[in-house]
Formats: sequence, structure tokens, C-alpha cells
Amino acid sequence: MKITKEMSITEIVQKYPQTVDVFMKHGMGCLGCAAARFENLAQGAMVHGIDVDKLVEALNKAVE
Repeated sequence: MKITKEMSITEIVQKYPQTVDVFMKHGMGCLGCAAARFENLAQGAMVHGIDVDKLVEALNKAVE
């Protein structure tokens, strides 16, 4: 696994720009918001009511 739920949202998008579509499909369109810089993936998913494990799986599929 390349992407983990401990990584920040901004870090993921910077390293793997192809993940933007995955975030959008899961209802996380706030990639440029201030919280995305400080929240890790698990925190951001929780705020949006998203299953973080499914999101991590989808993100990792996108970067394979």
C-alpha cells in the first residue's frame, strides 16, 4: 500500500495527482481547503462520513 490513512490529504494529492477524481467521487471536494493541509486522511473521511478503509483502497487502486 502506498497511501495510508495517516497521510495528509494534501500530501496524497501532491504525490499522486491522479487521486483527485477518487476524492471527488467519494464526496471530498475540499482538497484545497485549509483543513486538508492539517487533517490526515482518516480525520477528513470521518468529518465527511466516509468509510476510510474503502477510500484508502480506492486511492491505492488509482495509483497502481
